[in-house]
Amino acid sequence: MKKVIIGLFSLSVVGGYLFSQYWYYLPGIVSEFISPIGENQPVSWEQAPGKSPSEGDDVDKLPNIVLIVVDDLGFNDITYYGGGIGDGSVPTPQIDSIAKQGIQFTNGYSGNATCAPSRAALLTGRYPTRAGFEFTPASAPFMKLTAGDAFIEENLENYPSYNSLGLPGSELTLAEALKEKNYHSIALGKWHLGSDEGMTPNDQGFDEFLGFHAGAALFMEQDDPNVVNSKQDFDPIDKFLWPNLSYAVRFNKSDRFKPDSHLTDYISREATRAIAANRDRPFFMYLAYNAPHTPLQSEKHDYDALNHIEDHTERTYAGMIRGLDRGIGQVLASLEENGLSDNTVVIFTSDNGGAGYVGLPDLNKPYRGWKMTFFEGGIHTPYFIKWPKKIAAGSQYDSPVAHIDIFSTVLAAAGIALPDDRIIDGKDILKVALDPQQPSLDRPLFWRSGGYKSVLQDGWKLQLLEQSGKTWLFNLNEDPTEQRDLSVLNPEKLNQLRKVLYSIDDQMIESLWPPLVEGANVIDYTIDKIPDGEYETVIWEN
Repeated sequence: MKKVIIGLFSLSVVGGYLFSQYWYYLPGIVSEFISPIGENQPVSWEQAPGKSPSEGDDVDKLPNIVLIVVDDLGFNDITYYGGGIGDGSVPTPQIDSIAKQGIQFTNGYSGNATCAPSRAALLTGRYPTRAGFEFTPASAPFMKLTAGDAFIEENLENYPSYNSLGLPGSELTLAEALKEKNYHSIALGKWHLGSDEGMTPNDQGFDEFLGFHAGAALFMEQDDPNVVNSKQDFDPIDKFLWPNLSYAVRFNKSDRFKPDSHLTDYISREATRAIAANRDRPFFMYLAYNAPHTPLQSEKHDYDALNHIEDHTERTYAGMIRGLDRGIGQVLASLEENGLSDNTVVIFTSDNGGAGYVGLPDLNKPYRGWKMTFFEGGIHTPYFIKWPKKIAAGSQYDSPVAHIDIFSTVLAAAGIALPDDRIIDGKDILKVALDPQQPSLDRPLFWRSGGYKSVLQDGWKLQLLEQSGKTWLFNLNEDPTEQRDLSVLNPEKLNQLRKVLYSIDDQMIESLWPPLVEGANVIDYTIDKIPDGEYETVIWEN
């Protein structure tokens, strides 16, 4: 008996040591054991039937829709606005061309400051908090292992399984709404809106899906000779991602399998094949890249082409931007080659701003803030639409527009009325943007993540923290980079916007699941460069 007790004690000591050393790896090991990844397999896109003479003209009048959403792109990552990663030395001509050949919305805003709620806003035209989709889905092990003292232990008991965290099936997606005109809908890349039955892309209106359900994925095998990796040891999120993410996709509801190249390149090439397969019918393509989200992995030939960038992290990140721009160029070229470019609505945006945990301080320049803040750096994103048949090249619209507007804008372009059984928060922005008078949209915009809330109206922006009572009030008409807080100097405007904020907030519902994290996020510094002394933070719940 004594030997048994000693043996059990020894096992517990060894097990505790192993857990302390390798705890980051355990979720990934379990995942691979439960759902192994197969070798690469070819994808057979459904071929559109040829147009009959009677339907040919009608079908040709309907525009195709290509919605390109990139992941965690910093406002300063593209060269269209005169900046660009690597001090502008990494041009993004393909992304820039969408704006140059169409319309740029100088004040485009995301649906949220994190990935998944923004995607819900894009696809439903509604504030994600109307559906209870308030927080970005993440597994409890991920949250517990990365949040530290910010983890909310008492909420763990009522936290659902990760796969069940998603967009309710009762919500109407753009893919479902477009079925009224028999659009064929395709989703490629990142989903992050749920993976349980009823929540997958195929359950939410998409006829075909190639990508992954989770919030992130490896772009290549870490030891592939054609990849360059950049690991941020100072970031607990990054430390979790590398051992736990998979290099895998699935086609529709098939088992997972490996892509045959860098994931950005793979998704781009498959998008061109899907476009060719659908050239003879109206289609909606939701092209959701996961670049340049971490983990940072560049194709080696892109990294090698940027030897003028000395910093390894910045060079790897820049290589990802280079590959992303090239892939988008392939998609645009495919539309042209298949005779579809003139009557295809191409929309480009990012789900939110660049992340402070990457460690690159200029990603969102000239704006303050990061992903996981409602400062402009977190929610002010590039927002372009190209539709040569309807939009003159070089157009511009300056009033604020948002992700919620894409739903209404696309349905209007397809000649489909908005649903009358639910509130749609978005507007048809082309209706006002293409009007010679360019009237402004007379409405506020609203964001919420727990007790951190924000509203924007008539160029005035209020952010407040219910947890601490802290407020920020900015006049973006005169101070677009949020340098001068006017909360104390203008109490009347503060109170006015507070009333507007809560009039919208009262319409929202509680989150479908509780937050597991409530922590301070630094506004003006990357997490590896936080100075001693005082600095401003927001309280972010997720």
